[in-house]
Amino acid sequence: MKAAGTRCSDLNRSTIQRYHAGRSGGEFPFPVADIRLRGDFRMAPAAVARETGRMQLQPILTEAAAIARGAGEIVRQHFAAPTPTKLKTSRIDIVTAADTEAEAYIVRELRRRFPDHHIVGEEGGGQGAPAAEAPYHWFVDPIDGTVNFASKLPYFCTSIALATPDRQPLLGVVYDPTRDELFTALKGEGAFLNGDPLRVTDTAELIDAVIASGFPYDKHTNPDNNLKEWAAFLRRIRGERRLGSAALDLCYVAAGRLDGYWEKDLKPYDAMAGILILREAGGIVTDYAGEPNPQREDRGRYVGSNGRLHAAMLQVLQGD
Repeated sequence: MKAAGTRCSDLNRSTIQRYHAGRSGGEFPFPVADIRLRGDFRMAPAAVARETGRMQLQPILTEAAAIARGAGEIVRQHFAAPTPTKLKTSRIDIVTAADTEAEAYIVRELRRRFPDHHIVGEEGGGQGAPAAEAPYHWFVDPIDGTVNFASKLPYFCTSIALATPDRQPLLGVVYDPTRDELFTALKGEGAFLNGDPLRVTDTAELIDAVIASGFPYDKHTNPDNNLKEWAAFLRRIRGERRLGSAALDLCYVAAGRLDGYWEKDLKPYDAMAGILILREAGGIVTDYAGEPNPQREDRGRYVGSNGRLHAAMLQVLQGD
């Protein structure tokens, strides 16, 4: 999977050095998840395009967090009842009534508050203002981890992110309704769990690491199904986990519960919020070649880590 003509070690060191050179470190100034918004908040497209400062993004984050909690309540109520499923692209790619109901709620609330924004939802596709005209795009996954949800395994979440039209995330919210855990981040302002700052682990060697991954929906028919990579990591790390929610996996790396994560064929709505939360907690997210914007691909290959392990993870994925 290595890019032609590119040495893994050179590319990885360059990427990581550029990343850390741009971070100031230190304590985060305030728990953004605790901010409360009074009154309605709408912005004209021109005003949004002119400014992306924290005084604007903070209240939007508060709105997004409230919407995520509202969707989480819908999901939680469905979780306590029988869960019929429908097939999407295959026997293992499923959707439930909770997915569609929660997304309808999220989209309705986003359109009411931000009528000039575009919305990309897992179930409903592109909605709201036309993508080419909107100053900002929302990426919504009402239940990331639907197979877990339908099987009554309590590891799933609602993921909401706001990004620029070229898919640079500006704010992210991931809500786990079964644990009442709200992960939030604003670009440049740190990442938080229920208002407390997050920080990645200091694990420096793969043999000491616990790393998660997942498998694509076409794993039965596609030879590029992550089994080779899974086996390669298995021989090099302390523990390997397949938990079933990309957004939560990225947040768990941010929270120091995991040291790293990789997966292929993720959609932007799967990972957009988690990317920002992990980066703001001091981690790194790239594609398998070490490039920093996997979310620009409609089916991307993602590697997230605490930073210290990133070069070694890329070497495993590139077969070195």
